[in-house]
Amino acid sequence: MADATTANSNKDSGMTSKDYYFDSYAHFGIHEEMLKDEVRTTSYRDSIIKNKHLFKDKIVLDVGCGTGILSMFAAKAGAKHVIGVDMSNIIDKAKMIVAENGLSDKVTLLKGKMEEVVLPYDHVDIIISEWMGYFLLYESMLDTVLVARDKYLSPGGMIFPDTATMVISTIEDGDYREEKLGFWDNVYGFSMSCIKEAALKEPLVDTVESRFVNSTPMVFKTIDILTVKKEDLTFKVPFEIEVSRDDYVHAFISWFDIEFRACHKPVCFSTGPFAKYTHWKQTVFYTPESLTVCKGDKISGEITCAPNGENPRDLDITIGFELDGKEAKVKDSLSYRMC
Repeated sequence: MADATTANSNKDSGMTSKDYYFDSYAHFGIHEEMLKDEVRTTSYRDSIIKNKHLFKDKIVLDVGCGTGILSMFAAKAGAKHVIGVDMSNIIDKAKMIVAENGLSDKVTLLKGKMEEVVLPYDHVDIIISEWMGYFLLYESMLDTVLVARDKYLSPGGMIFPDTATMVISTIEDGDYREEKLGFWDNVYGFSMSCIKEAALKEPLVDTVESRFVNSTPMVFKTIDILTVKKEDLTFKVPFEIEVSRDDYVHAFISWFDIEFRACHKPVCFSTGPFAKYTHWKQTVFYTPESLTVCKGDKISGEITCAPNGENPRDLDITIGFELDGKEAKVKDSLSYRMC
């Protein structure tokens, strides 16, 4: 989140939110966090390096190449040539990194938008990209990967990764909810309920301990990156989860899992609370009131997700649900904006 000074300077310089998004990826701290995410980076490394038979003598396109780490993995795996594309100024450092590691003859890096750059090849055999955002789709580059796929990927070509699934569950989170939201009820003797109302509509990205999850997780959306269309990323899908113990529900929680199914031995990782930490953490959607639930209760409903009309990199998310429980019956529709 930009502070007021940064936001104003961007406004004065004529930068749009999209410009700021790309500019933010020029800062080294973001790349340090991603590279130090061992789950993320080793999964990509293993999917490439342990499948040299797939990459040998292939033309590879790295969409949103950042520091060039995936491009260099592909080059080490025996690719004939790798083209990395990135809009951010980090690509200037990436060119230096590639040269420093003696791979300039194998890796070509192009600065610009995927929709506008001209590749040195008409088609590529493999597309690699780390495109995922929070809640999978927030500020994600999947749209750009689809542009690259439709324009450059050869028939029978591969995409790394090729499958993503989105998961929903519920959590008991009374203490932290009170700390984050109840705080606004009494701020040094003053009520700031208007901020509490706004905070309820903004999902929280944070690490949730697995012991707080109190219902059976359910996959509500599966994305096949080889076939998905841009319009499929705006969706309304049903869900039903079963409560696993007598408890209280203070929030819905969502995460995503990633698969590299093209590998000889499939590589996958999860960003959920039952798996090792990733920088994507989990996404928490607090409910206005706590729900009293009993083991075996069902919570069913629909999840709607769409790009925000003003800023397509933001997401408008609605969770409509019905609890028909032993102790409580609740029906509600909750709207959120990830921004």
